[in-house]
Amino acid sequence: MNNYDAQVKAALEGFEKVLRGQLARVEKINAAKDFVDYSTLPTLTIGVCGGDGIGPIITKAAQTVLEYLLADEVKSGKVKFKVIDGLTIENRAACMKAIPDDVMDELYKCDVILKGPTTTPRAGDPWPNIESANVAMRKNLDLFANVRPVKVPDKGIDWTFFRENTEGSYAVGSQGVNVTDDLAVDFCVTTTEGTNRIARLAFDYARRNKKNRVSIVTKANIIKTTDGKFLRICEEIAKEYPEITTDEWFIDIMTAKLVDEKRRTDFKVFILPNLYGDIITDEAAEFQGGVGTAGSANIGKKYAMFEAIHGSAPRMVREGRGMYADPCSMLRASVMLLSHIGRQAEADKLERALDICMFEEKKLTITGRDTGATCEEFADYVMNTIKNL
Repeated sequence: MNNYDAQVKAALEGFEKVLRGQLARVEKINAAKDFVDYSTLPTLTIGVCGGDGIGPIITKAAQTVLEYLLADEVKSGKVKFKVIDGLTIENRAACMKAIPDDVMDELYKCDVILKGPTTTPRAGDPWPNIESANVAMRKNLDLFANVRPVKVPDKGIDWTFFRENTEGSYAVGSQGVNVTDDLAVDFCVTTTEGTNRIARLAFDYARRNKKNRVSIVTKANIIKTTDGKFLRICEEIAKEYPEITTDEWFIDIMTAKLVDEKRRTDFKVFILPNLYGDIITDEAAEFQGGVGTAGSANIGKKYAMFEAIHGSAPRMVREGRGMYADPCSMLRASVMLLSHIGRQAEADKLERALDICMFEEKKLTITGRDTGATCEEFADYVMNTIKNL
């Protein structure tokens, strides 16, 4: 029989490092202050981080639209845009960091960030095993809530997903332990404050927007410790919102109910741990026209980051089709950015223009090829539509 003492000891040392890191993070989030009030800032800085692949193309289009909507405030100096390069996979691989230090320093100088897709290395590709830039940014800026709306009016779908963004199975995704050649172990993390704040944000949103139902989605019947804790805390907070109907679902049956035409229109607001939220929001986006049409907000108390929910599509760039990339995901993210910084009138204009351009008039369509409009042409179409509202 094999003696695994050395392997177990090494694994325990790795586990201890993970635990100490997470305990330090708990202390930090417990000490976090209240949300920043953007109206008090003399200048609000919007960082624009293009990423790689099609990221710089669609992010530039979104920046152009935002600058158009905020032209008066840009001119007066109330709002400024800071373009931040260096988040390409080539640069991250050269630095062997998810986010190079100089890029992170620039991000800290921003109040909100518009971020393009970034390539995440995976097994079998030519890049080194560095952490996802998205995960690193969420951790460093403590962007604990990933908010993803999906709306399809003609199908009665109006969903908003609140995905916990810094914990769960993604919290220490690059720090798993290969105990032996035959055994690998990863970690799932749930904390009290981490769950408290995502649940409260979701219920507050439901109350403010008169959403009468919040659904808590876990796998607490199997993942009893971490998912069980997440569910219990959400249920306790739900008691503070008696006017809202709260129910609980397991993630597997919820994926089925989203395609159930008789039931799916009942759902309004969802609260989910990290991994489940990542998966199910991609499924939900398909009802709206695919992940290329969906944006997301990453909200923290001091910082916020807004992005597309799809990847960087490097093949489009390799094939010379980058100019035909669909900017709608970044434009939808820009709607949320405007709303988050208190520019609700501008957010409403952009959302209405996108509904017209994407679903109603459809004078231009994006196909990802030369059979459709270019990214720049579609952005111009959106701005002309705003002008005529």
